[in-house]
Amino acid sequence: MRRIRTFVGAAILVVAGGGLEIRGASSVAATVTGPILATAPAGDASHDYPFSASAVDLRARDYLEEEYFIQGTANRYETPPQATGRILDGGHAYKTRFVVRRPATPSRFNGTVLVEWNNVTAGRDLDIDWFQVHEHLIRSGYAWVGVSAQRVGVEALKAWNTRRYGSLDLSDGGKLMTDELSYDAFAAVGETIRHPGSVNPLGGLRVERIFATGHSQSAGRLATYLNSVHALAPVFHAVIVHGGGAAIRADLGIKVWKLLAETDVILNQATARQPDTNNFRSWEVTGDSHVDIQFTSYSREISQRDGNPIAPGFVPGGRGAATPPSSRATGNVGGCDRPSYSHIPFHYVMAAAIDHLVRWVKDGTLPPSAPPIEVKDAGPPATIVRDARGNALGGIRLSQHEVATAANTGQNSGPGFCRLNGSYEVFDEATLASLYPTHAGYVEKVKQVTERNLRAGYIVGADARATIEEAERSTIGQR
Repeated sequence: MRRIRTFVGAAILVVAGGGLEIRGASSVAATVTGPILATAPAGDASHDYPFSASAVDLRARDYLEEEYFIQGTANRYETPPQATGRILDGGHAYKTRFVVRRPATPSRFNGTVLVEWNNVTAGRDLDIDWFQVHEHLIRSGYAWVGVSAQRVGVEALKAWNTRRYGSLDLSDGGKLMTDELSYDAFAAVGETIRHPGSVNPLGGLRVERIFATGHSQSAGRLATYLNSVHALAPVFHAVIVHGGGAAIRADLGIKVWKLLAETDVILNQATARQPDTNNFRSWEVTGDSHVDIQFTSYSREISQRDGNPIAPGFVPGGRGAATPPSSRATGNVGGCDRPSYSHIPFHYVMAAAIDHLVRWVKDGTLPPSAPPIEVKDAGPPATIVRDARGNALGGIRLSQHEVATAANTGQNSGPGFCRLNGSYEVFDEATLASLYPTHAGYVEKVKQVTERNLRAGYIVGADARATIEEAERSTIGQR
């Protein structure tokens, strides 16, 4: 196990040839230790492996997974809305962890690293963007880094395995309990990936671009980071704000992409909409829920293997009535008023957005814009315009929504997390028969919509093929 000191805190922006170059400079040192040895396989009762280790067999896909610790001192920041803040004070000690998943063969690496701000809404780390797009990241040669940037996540790690994680702390020894150090801790990992020392978490891979990403509560933290902290010491070439977050300043000089499900529009994002610009995009995926079937299926695998550790004293969801989703069930999960979890494949759209973002940063190729989901009233909560069967209008309409076999929505109600689950209600046989009297007719409709979305740039070729193959395997229209 090795240690290095890398430097974060200040940076120099150089604009050359129309592109953004970020050169790290520094007054704040961070020490990286690792990789941290795993003495047991994932799922072992000793828990001596990285918490939330990939549920995908990475070795079989020529990928590696390694865990590192990073420690140093961080600043506290003023975070005024839509404005650069100032450093309130510094010198606050922190130590946290990050997990790297990367191609084992250098020639497979495409040059882009996604650094995810792990979500802690459930009282523990959830790497939700990995949940969603791991398949695309692996097949396309991306590297991914997941950061435990918040105190609740670190405290859950310590509860899960005190021996492995007991030295971690994001509170400066209990002095700062509201994640004041999260911004510098997260940025320190980004800077370490960009400018490694003798311990190189990417194993010598040539990093060309580094994108920050985070879902829901993490998106909110990233939006604050972008608006108030980023300009003080830029680290990332682009940021994906997924499923939440305040409106983003227009003068940041980096690419920012908001990716939203229908649920997000309903809850608060309809009032935070912004026009697309040369540096900003927003896509809204119709029919998808904040917590969808892709999310909950992967989450279930992790929960069954690692358990559900929660930071001491933390109440998941803030309402105390339901635990985080971890089931594929589409009945009334956790007492929700409607069957839960949209089946719209949001991850297909997210995969396309990531690829567009690479081209946008690399050579300035503007991504396509997309229509917003139609609303009667922006709320919050927003009132969505729906068809006769309950499906929303407008937005990015994948064939699973446009050639509907169910009502997929971003709306639900009930205790705890129900408001995030959306709904999934399959049409009855009579409705399906009237909509799709023949199997060939159904498949042809799916092909037309899918090819249209592929041409528009809302999905990638591999997912277009998967969509059509799924329709061909289905029994829709067969009598």
